[in-house]
Amino acid sequence: MTGRRILVTGISGFIAKHCALELLRHGYLVRGTVRQAARADETRATLARQVDTSGLSFAQADLLDDTGWAAAMEGIDGVLHLASPFPSDEPGNPDELIRPAVDGTLRVLRAAVAAGVPRVVQTSSMAAVFGGRLGAGTTVLTEDDWTDLAHPGLSTYTRSKTLAEKAAREFVRAEGGALHFSTINPGFVLGPVLDADIGTSAEVIRMFLRGKYPGTPRLWFSVVDVRDVARMHRLALESAQASGGRYLAVSDAIPFLEIARPIREQLGAAARKVPRRELPNLLVRLIALVDRPVRTILPDLGLAFTVDNSRTRRSLGIEFIPVGQSAPAMAASLIELGLV
Repeated sequence: MTGRRILVTGISGFIAKHCALELLRHGYLVRGTVRQAARADETRATLARQVDTSGLSFAQADLLDDTGWAAAMEGIDGVLHLASPFPSDEPGNPDELIRPAVDGTLRVLRAAVAAGVPRVVQTSSMAAVFGGRLGAGTTVLTEDDWTDLAHPGLSTYTRSKTLAEKAAREFVRAEGGALHFSTINPGFVLGPVLDADIGTSAEVIRMFLRGKYPGTPRLWFSVVDVRDVARMHRLALESAQASGGRYLAVSDAIPFLEIARPIREQLGAAARKVPRRELPNLLVRLIALVDRPVRTILPDLGLAFTVDNSRTRRSLGIEFIPVGQSAPAMAASLIELGLV
């Protein structure tokens, strides 16, 4: 046992539960924050099916309220800040996403600095890397790239993740003192789901399995397995690299159809409804007239790119699970849990 206690914010989320598993399996003690006490029991039950949860505890705290954060930070040796909304549709009011993302991140950082916590790892997103850049001619993305906030076609989610990461880095520069800070920037997260509380990415795969769409849009995705994302969070906590690391969690950058293909090939009859072809852009635009979530992807139709995260791979000493394993793992877990 390391004996080190790590605070995982928003522990009931898809990625956060995997981070808690990774930490518990490596001898860490974990304290998770929840907004509602009932989520603690649900999360413990899920994790207990995978690992010994005797080192797991909970604290109640909300990203939009100072109450509870000082207590949550007591005796903490590091923070994984994962709590942040991830909707499948544009909100009616942008502040529904931006306030929890930005204000919540700063609230967590202030509480961590006040408590003398030595390390914080923030879960950012590839949305903070590529937004508005692909249409401007960028085809190779690296750790140095940032979303162009002046671009008019950005989704509110993309703005929220970019603003939150920028705000965090500015806070650490100005007020962080000796705090060691880094971010993990995942792409489209695949891999096994643990319970019925699935994230937005798993909902997309579930729609594939249910045959909701006749084909895939001509989109490219940076993809990653959730188990690698969890491992990266732990490695960032343990890293001897200097503060400020920005780690791109991406195994592949591929067309959407290449996410569907291994699911169909490996799951057989259970994946018979999974798309086999790409849809013309015009048809996708017509679908968007009646399907609001589809509207958010229109600016990125047909924009191919690659991701060079060799710096991340070297810094953390990590190689990634390929999409040929991560996509079928997510689909199979949805089926096994009876969620399709």
